[in-house]
Amino acid sequence: MKFQGSDNYVATQDLMLAVNAAITLKRPLLVKGEPGTGKTMLAEEVAQSLGLPLLQWHIKSTTKAQQGLYEYDAVSRLRDSQLKDLDGGERVSDINNYIVKGVLWQAFTADQPVALLIDEIDKADIEFPNDLLREIDRMEFYCYETRELIRAKHRPVVFITSNNEKELPDAFLRRCFFHYIKFPDAETMKHIVGVHFPGLKQELLAAAMKTFYDVRNLPGLKKKPSTSELLDWLKLLVAEDIPLEALQSKDDKVAVPPLVGALLKNEQDVTLFEKLVFMQRNNR
Repeated sequence: MKFQGSDNYVATQDLMLAVNAAITLKRPLLVKGEPGTGKTMLAEEVAQSLGLPLLQWHIKSTTKAQQGLYEYDAVSRLRDSQLKDLDGGERVSDINNYIVKGVLWQAFTADQPVALLIDEIDKADIEFPNDLLREIDRMEFYCYETRELIRAKHRPVVFITSNNEKELPDAFLRRCFFHYIKFPDAETMKHIVGVHFPGLKQELLAAAMKTFYDVRNLPGLKKKPSTSELLDWLKLLVAEDIPLEALQSKDDKVAVPPLVGALLKNEQDVTLFEKLVFMQRNNR
């Protein structure tokens, strides 16, 4: 079971090595990188490439580790017990009817190997990763309500993404294979754009790429534009039929690009960019 990349996802050699290393070691692959660098899409493409069903668990600030295992719906059971005369109480007597299986339970009991994505783990409470240590390490957990041990029939291929909003515990990191997705260089970015816009004119692509990296390399930006924002911007340029001249300045000075709102997402960065353009014009 080896990942060799896919037609829809441009994976660098070191990223493919990381995916295959995690599979070989039977450890979760912890993927970090700037937002918009394709961390979530990586799990989707690897699952499709290897022919594995994908289970996704998108983490929020309120998510608890127990939800990934199971939840006991005591409220529904209490309500049904009050109405038990309607069905003779058969449903209430079986506690399994009130166990809501989480994605880990589903992954462990699947009849075939699956891929499991735990997306943006750093959004949750700091104790969240620690609460999953045993389950991810031993591939088993105990359900106290039904008094059964849930063991993985097949070890899932686990992907864990993080945007580095919080530091993850050392004990958790020790159980993962780590890879940081670097921001694509210009050549890799051309391949990524080519996947999404195969018919894009090279002159337009070159001008757009120069403008994009000029904006991205501006010192002091609060949020640098990402790969996904470049793709959104190119989609708008094509849809609005923006002429090539609008992206090219007569000299090498930075100019405010059309539809800049696709690249810069807060007023501080837009103001900073406009100030730079104004200063350069006055220095001519």
